[in-house]
Amino acid sequence: MMRATELPVREVVEPATVRLVTAGYLDKPAMALLADDPSEFAILEEIEGLTSARAPSSPTVPSGIQPGELLTEADGYGWAYVNAAFCHTRPAGNRFNGPERGAWYASYGNDATDTAKAEVAWHLTRELRATGIYENVTTYRELLAGFVNRFHDLGERTDDAVFSGDPAVVHPAGQALARDILADGGNGVLYPSARYEGGKCLAALRPNLVQNIREGQTWVFRWAGSLEVEILRVEVSGSPPTLSPSFR
Repeated sequence: MMRATELPVREVVEPATVRLVTAGYLDKPAMALLADDPSEFAILEEIEGLTSARAPSSPTVPSGIQPGELLTEADGYGWAYVNAAFCHTRPAGNRFNGPERGAWYASYGNDATDTAKAEVAWHLTRELRATGIYENVTTYRELLAGFVNRFHDLGERTDDAVFSGDPAVVHPAGQALARDILADGGNGVLYPSARYEGGKCLAALRPNLVQNIREGQTWVFRWAGSLEVEILRVEVSGSPPTLSPSFR
């Protein structure tokens, strides 16, 4: 098993990493249309939270997260989305996090947006393949975030188990490495994208590392009966939004 002490640690100064988030989580809450003033909206929001597992402001804290690690409104825009990334985990986890503790995944560098799109397209296509139905339209928006920290760097060690194409191999290896990095006092992992040649990705393992969050461009991912995905950028101007082709 790869250990944290085997990896170089380098300073990361990245002002605009890219994470794609389903736009429905960022848009104005649907309940807001039913309220005449903030006090009414607060009541409706509380009612919605009773049945919504995705309410970002008050997520269920998994066993691997200490409540004091999570961000608060004082941390500025995006604090709830950072908390959601660490608290809403998959049963089997992901490459560098288990079900007990999430992580903030993003791409960086000159090809950050293309890398993020390729990563999302791959995962969504895999989900559609499981259903056998390639009909889907999902809108994503970029969450840009800055990092000034030291990260463990996997470099080009793509022969390691953490880059296996088999989730049954990659998840145990990557999650074990992430736990070792955390235990060693580390912050996260830098690694090459498996979905976009030359792309660079990071996994931040601590919520307070994610800084200066703001929204970027909006993208529509569209499958129309085949494995091929069409990705369109939403153009917003004084006229109604239009779509322009970007990547196929």
